[in-house]
This record gives sequence, C-alpha cells and structure tokens, in this order.
Amino acid sequence: MQLSMKPLKYLLLFAIVFASTGCSVVALTGRKQLLLVPETQILAMSAQSYTEFINQAALSTDKANSEMVQRVGSRISQAVQTYMQSQGLEAQIADYKWEYNLVKSQEVNAFCMPGGKIVVYEGILPVTQTETGLAVVIGHEIAHAVARHGSERVSQQLMLAVGGAVISAFSDKASEDAKAVIGMLYGLGGTMGTLKYSRNREYEADRMGLIFMSMAGYDPSQAAAFWQRMSEGSSSGFEFLSTHPVGANRVKYIQKCLPEALGYSGSNFKNVKTIHYIF
Repeated sequence: MQLSMKPLKYLLLFAIVFASTGCSVVALTGRKQLLLVPETQILAMSAQSYTEFINQAALSTDKANSEMVQRVGSRISQAVQTYMQSQGLEAQIADYKWEYNLVKSQEVNAFCMPGGKIVVYEGILPVTQTETGLAVVIGHEIAHAVARHGSERVSQQLMLAVGGAVISAFSDKASEDAKAVIGMLYGLGGTMGTLKYSRNREYEADRMGLIFMSMAGYDPSQAAAFWQRMSEGSSSGFEFLSTHPVGANRVKYIQKCLPEALGYSGSNFKNVKTIHYIF
C-alpha cells in the first residue's frame, strides 16, 4: 500500500517541534514535563491576558482583605524565591512578575496565570475563613505557576491538535463510518486523558502548595479543613469525569503529604533536597 505524503508531513513537523523543545523537569518535584512553547511567549501572552482581565474586573474595595491577599501572596512567593535560590533554580522563575489581586465577585474561586499573576475572588473568603486558609489557596495557585502547569496545558492542546491532524490524514482513504469511529475514539481518549492530566496537576499543586505555605510560616495542617469546606459547597460526581479531584480524595492526599510539608516549616533550605514526586 502506498502511503500518502500528507501524514508524513505532519509527523515530520511534530518530530521537529519535539526535538527542538524536548522534556523539562518540574523544579520542585522532579516530574518530567513536555513544554512545546517557549516560556517567553507563554509569559507574554499571560501578561497581556492578565492586563485585559484586570482592566475589566471590579477590584475589591475591602482594604483589609485586599491587603491580606497581598500579604499572603508576598510571604509565600518570597519563601519560594528563597528556596529556589538555595537550590540553584532561581532562573526558573527569574522572569516572574508576581501580582495578587482581590476581585469583587461572589464566585468561589481563585486562579493563577503563568508568570505569577494570581487572582482571588471575594466569594472564596468565607470558605478560607482565616489568613492561613487563604494561604492554602494562594500556595496552591503559586504552585501552579512554579510548576508551569499553564505551559503544559498549552503544549497538551498542541499535541492533541497535531495528533488529530495525523489521524485525519491517515484515515483519508477510510470509509465514512470508519472515519466517524476513529474520530470518536480519538476524541474520547483525548478527553479522558486531558481530565486525568488536569487532576494530576491539581494534586501536584496541592502538594507543592502545602510545602510553600509551610516555608512561609503558615500551618499546612489547616489545608485539609479548608478543602473539606470547599467540597461541602460543590456538587459530587465521578472523579474520572472531572478536571479536579473529588473532595474526599483530595483531603486524603493532603493528609498523606502533610508530614512532608511540616518538615519545611522554618527551614533555611540549605540542606533540603529536591522533592520527590509521588501520588
């Protein structure tokens, strides 16, 4: 059977991209990750999106809570920078420009953009309850930034797009029914893989976030109670159909990671080794 040059072209393009980027390693956990887009480009896009969001958002007028968000964010990011420097990893976050804003919204949420752009919604404060509870949230979001989960997400979508193009090219001569089945299976496999990938990154951010807040002098043992409160306000369902772990599994995982996090409390990091990645 003669093979069309079209799929070969896609495969060659993917090979070139993969070879030019290769694998990276999460700074604190040692987990290998694939980053297909240059970090400079990711940070530039993130800064632009963040500026557009902030220009349109209604920032909180609550002075005390806004200052608390700034205080917690600064303490944790400073501790992270100290740790990274102690490990010779400061280049990993050298271009980060940390920002923390409290947004006037009842949405129970917070998010982080690559490069250290963190937004906390007022609606999550009744769940955090205390400054330590807020440190759980911000530590988790800072972990997403340091682990470059946003960059990984972009790379994952790029790989799915290339994979879809390759499959489409190879199935050009297949019947319409066969094409439909191939497309359905690829779409289902890609979706399920993406969901599991997202949950794993959430677990990774949970673990790193515990350590980060401990580094900053906050008590990580308060994290389980926060996530328990979060789970009480959310709908339960099948974890494999979700981008986030279900509350009970999350609390169990946090309790498993707690002894490690407590070991970083008050540490000067001089003799601390790279965190070993576990689930």
